[in-house]
Amino acid sequence: MALIEVRALVKTFGDRPVLRGMDLDVEEGQVTVVMGPSGCGKSTLLRCLNRLVEPTSGSIRLRGQDITGPGVDVRALRQSMGFVFQQYALYRHLTVLDNVTLALRKLRGLSRVQAASRAMHELGRLELAGHRDSYPAELSGGQKQRAAIARALAMDPTVLLLDEPTSALDPVLTREVSVLLNRLYLDNVTMVCVTHDLYLARYISDRVAFLDDGVIHACDSIANLSRRQDDPRLRAFFGREGSAT
Repeated sequence: MALIEVRALVKTFGDRPVLRGMDLDVEEGQVTVVMGPSGCGKSTLLRCLNRLVEPTSGSIRLRGQDITGPGVDVRALRQSMGFVFQQYALYRHLTVLDNVTLALRKLRGLSRVQAASRAMHELGRLELAGHRDSYPAELSGGQKQRAAIARALAMDPTVLLLDEPTSALDPVLTREVSVLLNRLYLDNVTMVCVTHDLYLARYISDRVAFLDDGVIHACDSIANLSRRQDDPRLRAFFGREGSAT
């Protein structure tokens, strides 16, 4: 049984279908990267997984339990699915340490000392402990991203969801974040990562789910997808990657 099982997932906004009955399995301890053309529903899928967006129909199961029903504790669900937003979503008026400890104190009920100890463990893991007293405006883009990841990891989530984690970064910082995510993979952190960045996908993914027109059109390693010559959509999207291998 996969850690997450998505079946026949549909999401419409008004009369506009975005997800059209898609299926996806996420295996524990693996990195699943979701790619596809702009507007194909990648970020919507990610938000459906932790119900920041409510699915129209279909089912999502986490460790065999349906998490789309009306009786689900959505707050607890979101704590088990750490979300790293595209623009970091750090509180500007809080230090790095306070950003990471806030949910630990408010949602988990930890004391300030307990929360700080947990936060410092994650900040040290991400080489950000020296910036514990810095404010977001004092950080580089890569440091902000690490702070956002530390905040999510401090909650000890079952899976880490990342929405375009390198889209706001230059190539040097993109490589820095790629190395970091690969390190988390080696620590057995399960991740679902939405990205348009072929470099990142190649560096961190066990497999890539190619989302197009609201369904998973193909799911394989990026190396295999880049070699596919039988499908014009795959050839167009992964052609640059294939030419580099």
